[in-house]
Amino acid sequence: MARLIKKISSTIGLPPGTLVHVGEEMTRKVRITLIDYDETDIKESTVESIEDVFPFKDKPSVTWINIDGVHQTDIIEKIDGHFGIHPLVLEDIVNTAQRPKTEDYGDYLFVVVKMMYLDIKGGDIVSEQMSFILGPNYVISFQEKEGDVFDTIRDRIRGKKGRIRKMGADYLAYSLLDAIIDNYFVILEQVGINVETLEDRLMSNVDQSMARSIHTIKRNMIFLRKQIWPLREVISSLQRNETKLVKKTTVVYLRDVYDHTIQVIDTIESFRDTLSGLHDIYLSSISNRMNEIMKVLTIFAAIFIPLTFIAGVYGMNFEFMPELRWKYGYFTVLAVMAGVGGGLALYFKKKKWF
Repeated sequence: MARLIKKISSTIGLPPGTLVHVGEEMTRKVRITLIDYDETDIKESTVESIEDVFPFKDKPSVTWINIDGVHQTDIIEKIDGHFGIHPLVLEDIVNTAQRPKTEDYGDYLFVVVKMMYLDIKGGDIVSEQMSFILGPNYVISFQEKEGDVFDTIRDRIRGKKGRIRKMGADYLAYSLLDAIIDNYFVILEQVGINVETLEDRLMSNVDQSMARSIHTIKRNMIFLRKQIWPLREVISSLQRNETKLVKKTTVVYLRDVYDHTIQVIDTIESFRDTLSGLHDIYLSSISNRMNEIMKVLTIFAAIFIPLTFIAGVYGMNFEFMPELRWKYGYFTVLAVMAGVGGGLALYFKKKKWF
């Protein structure tokens, strides 16, 4: 539940635009990287101060400014003074409990999405808020911490692969969104393997650990759905937006991203239906196992009830019981009890009750 609802009580009652970091507590230094490129040249560096990136705002080349860490609000606040970013946008950047969305501010677009990873050891999905500011010739990306899924994009820029060096900042923003959504497929692929493995185990041998596994995967699907479902609206809005920041040549690629988003959502819904079916099968298997156990116990009880009755009759110790003085009375009673028990066992077997 902590992954689904982040604490935002620290921002209640504050004036709009107040920068208060909401999210995982960080102590490490904010890392700022810069890649400035055009079709013929590229410059890549790690800058010490946010002021070092300000001269690149008005350059004709495409500039990608990536900021790892939004916990130092003073750095985020300095962006407003030079790039003219609205205070409410800066507030949304440092508040990592935002819903995926896109907003058009005329001179720039603000986009919020969720970048996710799968924790192989724990089995949980880790989410990180990604915020983008798309300007005429620049993209500023904000991450909660270091580490992302953009290495392939950096390699394409450095190696002049594909058309990214020939296109503008809007194509760079599309590439970043595409990389995030493509990583969703990596997560879903591993989830699919886990579901298939769980299904095979469920068909062969049911144990109590399966209930925990089903619950973990179902919780992950709920979490994924919450983070990805609004992404349809985000991509759709970028397609329909008539802003000059997104060229018509890039809209075609955004349609492809939209299709991928729908595919991800459909896969999540399929997994949710499958998990619901597996949960029902698990409960049915547990119930059937309990019924088998109860059937065996009932058969034993049915066999021993008449034997207990006979033993109880001859255990009453009345003085005038003719069988008590028989020389072979004890063996006769045992034979009767054996016959009754054997007869019941044959009867149950004939009825195929065991």
